[in-house]
Amino acid sequence: MMNIKAIGLAIMAVLLLGACSASFSEQKSEAKEAVGNVFNGKPEEANNSSKDIKYHLPLGVEVKEEAPNNILLVNGSRTYLLFYNQHEGADSKVVYESALKQEKDWDGNETYTKDGKFGYMLIKKVKDDTYQLIVGIGGIKLTTETKAKNIKKDAEEMMKIANSVKVE
Repeated sequence: MMNIKAIGLAIMAVLLLGACSASFSEQKSEAKEAVGNVFNGKPEEANNSSKDIKYHLPLGVEVKEEAPNNILLVNGSRTYLLFYNQHEGADSKVVYESALKQEKDWDGNETYTKDGKFGYMLIKKVKDDTYQLIVGIGGIKLTTETKAKNIKKDAEEMMKIANSVKVE
């Protein structure tokens, strides 16, 4: 009787783990498509600015703090870091390559190119169901930590911001 319970528990654990990884795989695939659509689409009109850039913030996203080349954004309990290097154009791979060097094995690494623009999305599991998500275009990079179920939504919103940035 004990062996049957143990086998049953083992099967349940495998099914649950399989469901979690399927969720991540689905989110990653959906995020890849959503980020690509935003990257290839028309940028949102700027509704915010800092010393060096103009950019669009979606409804609910606010500036919490500004520092040279960094803007801390919040949306409820979510935090995003907008980094920009105004000396790198939309075709630059410098910020992307720098991010690649910071981590060895990314769980997701997608790149996009169109009309001289270079975009990317990087995903790295940091603990249980928490992932580091980086989205950028050229010298623009947004970073956050998110749950697997929010990867697509966050990646899409982040690319909307990145795609809207104009260097002054």
